[in-house]
Amino acid sequence: MATQIQANLKKKNAEYASIFKEGHLTLPPAKKYAVVTCMDARIDPAAAYGIDLGDAHVIRNAGGNARDALRSLVISELLLGTNEILLIKHTGCGMLTFKNEDAHAVVEKNLGAAGQQELSGLDFQPFPDLEKAVEDDVKYLKASKAIPGSITISGWVYEVETGKVNQVV
Repeated sequence: MATQIQANLKKKNAEYASIFKEGHLTLPPAKKYAVVTCMDARIDPAAAYGIDLGDAHVIRNAGGNARDALRSLVISELLLGTNEILLIKHTGCGMLTFKNEDAHAVVEKNLGAAGQQELSGLDFQPFPDLEKAVEDDVKYLKASKAIPGSITISGWVYEVETGKVNQVV
């Protein structure tokens, strides 16, 4: 039996598919850029960042983390022809609220020693300073041998309270 979430997915997708007319879009993003942003449910990248369907790759993960996004960025840049990266973190991010030790303690409490053992070496990559985290991730991408030097990389902060973005790097 379908959960309420699954039933909603099927219903809303049927509505969407009944009016969908964008099946002609090509695989590479038309505007040749990628966005790395947070998975936070308060962010609608298409609306907030002006991305139309087919324009860009949007890579989402906890904290809009460049290291987590690297595999997808390599595919986007080298295999699918994008030539710019917008790295966008945001105010009020959950990654500002804990340290690695805190996350590991929660894992052990909820999953026991076996769960903690599986994740023992994992760096959850929290950050205490938002703008510095943007700067660090941009530096990381610019220094990466996996990202061509010709790629334009910029860093931004999205304000969840106002909907505005501000360039950091």
